[in-house]
Amino acid sequence: MTTDVTATGLGTIRAGILGGGFMARVHRTAARDAGGELRAVATRSASSGRRAADELGAARAETDAIALITAADIDVVHICTPNATHAEFALHALESGKHVICEKPLAIRASDARRLADLAASRGRVAAVPFVYRYHPMVREARARVAQGDVGELLTLDCSYLQDWMLLDTDDDWRVRSASGGASRAFADIGSHLCDLIEFVAGQRIRSLSARTRRVFEERGGRAVDTEDIVAVLIETESGALGTLLVSQMAAGRKNALTLELHGTRQTLRFEQERPEELWIGTRDDSRLLLRDPATATPDSARLQRVPSGHPMGYQDAFNGFMADVYAAIGGAQPEGLPTFEDGFRSAVLTEAVLASAAADGRWTEVAA
Repeated sequence: MTTDVTATGLGTIRAGILGGGFMARVHRTAARDAGGELRAVATRSASSGRRAADELGAARAETDAIALITAADIDVVHICTPNATHAEFALHALESGKHVICEKPLAIRASDARRLADLAASRGRVAAVPFVYRYHPMVREARARVAQGDVGELLTLDCSYLQDWMLLDTDDDWRVRSASGGASRAFADIGSHLCDLIEFVAGQRIRSLSARTRRVFEERGGRAVDTEDIVAVLIETESGALGTLLVSQMAAGRKNALTLELHGTRQTLRFEQERPEELWIGTRDDSRLLLRDPATATPDSARLQRVPSGHPMGYQDAFNGFMADVYAAIGGAQPEGLPTFEDGFRSAVLTEAVLASAAADGRWTEVAA
């Protein structure tokens, strides 16, 4: 397949999106910001596909997913469909020679995610998963400070990801049923982001964990539910640091509260996704709030800062930074910290470890390397 790539000055990357919901709109905006062209959209039906194509500004609506994946004028496939379809669509895309951006979870089984990561590597395709919280500049600032030893030896972690969109028994969504969302909901949906951020910033992996889950409502919208609402996890990292993780989609008033706090022998660092312009730094003697500023930031943080200090950056900016790195990688670059299908596989491994531990009443479970 011949790919036109903006990053190398050879032309425009031609994108196709599977799905027409919120995430499809986010992908569309980021792809355009990266210099891509949205050629086609496909959804569950031809009529909804046409509406999505009109709303997203695509040149056409394909009649089905496979028609989009195999189209000759598509270079990269964006998969924004229900979780249970991800692995199949990603497999077709890779086998068709396309680059792939697949929403998490990459697959609802770790074995399928492993197969996809291996296939992407063997085909030489760029295959990415949008763990986009890596692209907040202050996350990169925290990561750089950990790597250069400012924090000292990591001792403990206090982390959470809290939302409230499933607080009521009338709140319903396709994700609550394993047939479409997979065996895990709260952890696979948002806990995966939290664990990816922990390992990315700390520079070390979670070695073992003990998990408990809770399903508050057995039915939502009059239909049975078979996935969890809340997950509490104890973790131990490779260096022996201990941590607590709370993941909930039923925390009233919390809309997207991802919080990462790392305690070291020299410093504590705290990042809150709902306050992305800040990094709290604490020591024994004092504490201070570091505000985003490209003039004083570490290089990997500064490269993601498109506007001066005092001009707020947020979620879409982070997604745009991610997409710019994906499209640059298609052009042959090797961007620092790009989340790939290997990271999608890692997330699937962690999800299976959490479910296994919870099924065994919180038994400590080793996480496969």
